[in-house]
Amino acid sequence: MAAAPRERSTFLGLLPWPERTAVTQALRTETVGGLVLLAAAVVALVWANTPWSGAYEQVRDFHFGIRALGLDLSVEHWAADGLLSIFFLVAGIELKRELVVGELRTPATAALPVVAALCGMVAPAAVYAATAAAYGGSLDGWAVPMATDIAFALAVLAVLSTHLPAALRAFLLTLAIVDDLGAILIIAIFFTSDLNFVALGGTLAGLVVFYVLQRFRVTGWWWYVPLGVAIWALMYNGGVHATVAGVAMGLILRTTRDKNETASPAERTSHLLHPISAGVAVPLFALFAAGVGVSAASLGEVFTRPEPLGVVLGLVIGKTIGIFAGTYLAARFTRAKLNPELAWADVLALAVLAGIGFTVALLIGELAFPDPSEAEHIKAAVLLGSLIAASLAALLIKRRNRIYRRLYEEETRDDDADGIPDIYQRTGSGLQ
Repeated sequence: MAAAPRERSTFLGLLPWPERTAVTQALRTETVGGLVLLAAAVVALVWANTPWSGAYEQVRDFHFGIRALGLDLSVEHWAADGLLSIFFLVAGIELKRELVVGELRTPATAALPVVAALCGMVAPAAVYAATAAAYGGSLDGWAVPMATDIAFALAVLAVLSTHLPAALRAFLLTLAIVDDLGAILIIAIFFTSDLNFVALGGTLAGLVVFYVLQRFRVTGWWWYVPLGVAIWALMYNGGVHATVAGVAMGLILRTTRDKNETASPAERTSHLLHPISAGVAVPLFALFAAGVGVSAASLGEVFTRPEPLGVVLGLVIGKTIGIFAGTYLAARFTRAKLNPELAWADVLALAVLAGIGFTVALLIGELAFPDPSEAEHIKAAVLLGSLIAASLAALLIKRRNRIYRRLYEEETRDDDADGIPDIYQRTGSGLQ
């Protein structure tokens, strides 16, 4: 007797209610933070292109810290190495949640977004490398256009007043989470220098203590805050970018709840730090990283020098081709059927939107091009490429917003006001 054909899963269909609740909470904070990030970037650009640009540079380059501990850093470096560690700590928690209870917990559900994200990282790097090689440029910036900035992308959606369905937003969030993991691995592997193995050994010992405290259910911020700061400082002095420490601690935090807990340590930490990350840490990093001089000549160099041109093409073309092709091929391979209410044009719009690569792209640009004059051109390319990607995505999304509005209203309608949308009670699925 022939086996029954395997039921095809639905791609971008109705999210399970617990997953939708978690995604909605995360994206609400990211959206607000994205608007603050957008404002900070505008302030940086305006400030750096006024007669008071000298004051901007003085503030950005002002040094303070504890020299004896190797922590006498500029304001710009405190933002990049210190504040962004909070961002990557939250990213590590989000990744751990996805791996334990989210879309990445099983190979079947993880395959499609992971393949799409990986293709969305490889293709921009390949486009950059091809552009740089064709015009005799440096290959050092191959990793710059690889990461998606979820906060900036959500800020664009907020400005557009779009009603993107939860499944599309969740897919974008998963792409960004995998992107962040890829970016931190690239930073850890390719952008390390002058390794201090004693300090790295201390970092490892600190992470082991952090794990043991979690294992034995030790609570109290007075244990974790000093330990976390020590791990961060040791990682920085070890020659590995300090943001790696944030991801490591985020992955160690426990995401499952005990019977007597209303929230896991990861949930409590994320609830506390997510607003700080999205509303303070990332915008302050943008304020001191996005201040580049803009002129007709400098913009012209973005398209005439191979390195910045490679960044722009990687963000706008590489990201789009990589994510769309990866998603389509993964769907065919896993026999997933697209939600009949949506079209592949919606995936294309999402792929274009993922070309907004602001925060992590700026960070990698600074690491790949230590020379400030070269870094300025790369920063301008990141800003311009992200602006082009945002503009193209806005056109594509606006064309479909009538459909998005209908789907959004259907999945949020709650006539009996019980806090659970009627569609979940009507279908009887996705509540667990």
